[in-house]
Amino acid sequence: MSTGARTGVANLPLHYGAAPRWLFERMTGLARQITLVIVEEYGPQEVLAKLSDPLWFQAFGCVLGFDWHSSGVTTTVCGALKEGLRGLEKDSGLFVAGGKGKTSRKTPQELELFGERYGFEPSGLVYASRMAAKVDSAALQDGYQLYHHTFVWSGDGAWTVIQQGMNEATRWARRYHWLSSRVDDFVCEPHSAICSDGRGSVLNMVAQESDECRDLSARLAGERPDKLVGELKRLQTLELPERHHLEPSDIHPDKLAKIFLKTYERQPQDFERLLGMEGVGAKTIRALALVSELVYGAKASVRDPARFSFAHGGKDGHPYPVDRRTYDRSIEALRAAVERAKLGRREKLEALRRLAAV
Repeated sequence: MSTGARTGVANLPLHYGAAPRWLFERMTGLARQITLVIVEEYGPQEVLAKLSDPLWFQAFGCVLGFDWHSSGVTTTVCGALKEGLRGLEKDSGLFVAGGKGKTSRKTPQELELFGERYGFEPSGLVYASRMAAKVDSAALQDGYQLYHHTFVWSGDGAWTVIQQGMNEATRWARRYHWLSSRVDDFVCEPHSAICSDGRGSVLNMVAQESDECRDLSARLAGERPDKLVGELKRLQTLELPERHHLEPSDIHPDKLAKIFLKTYERQPQDFERLLGMEGVGAKTIRALALVSELVYGAKASVRDPARFSFAHGGKDGHPYPVDRRTYDRSIEALRAAVERAKLGRREKLEALRRLAAV
């Protein structure tokens, strides 16, 4: 089965609305041409690697002409890429599935249809798509509700995931990037870089320091439902410190009994198998983490994996100096791609002007 690593997260102000049709059509054409040039020069896997980099993705959105600081850059760029490569899958070696809202939930079906059409086994890709979504919605509970999921893969099975969640209370969106080639563990430190301006206390079951809590949660999921429900009800009567990030008042033991019966019958061998089970979501993981920590002392991490913002920091050396060589290389790769793309003179000049502004 395919595995992967989250490679970055970006926080963006939540904006509503859609790109006007005239702009989206031009974005689609430019996205197609730039992508084909990168494929020709470096191969499909380089496109996946670049899309998994939140900084490059943001610059790509700027070149295409979308607002750099809007949450809509994620959905619009992914939509333009999907539309731009439609029908060119065999030539480019790249396939795109998923999207925003209801379309995101159809990703597994799209993967299976591509498998039938092009003669490959899609089960590993379907698993990767579902687990990436499960990790960022249930195992990492950071307050952002996923509403966008785009899955891009190459003919050799390499893939990248770009998904986004929203926090309506703060009016911010957070983007998550995954790349299949980084690590082979979905549930332990699956990311290598996370860019975000805001951080808080979260339930982070994929942190290294949550290892014991993950193991115990999987074991508890194999216990009799009545035992787990009893423990949760007992916890609801205890006087707990207000600082705690796991609130017993948010847990409804009787409503979780059916899920616990399912986990008891299937006896998940580890946390990844538990997380991958149908019906196991944020509330189930939170309840198991609560029992693990408060009854058995296996602490869950509250560390938000976000570390810095791509929009701030760097200029003054905080949190670290700008990596000028990498930055310049990324800009040069985009510039060369635009120059070689089969575009009209005006479109090419406008794209290069936007790139210069980046």
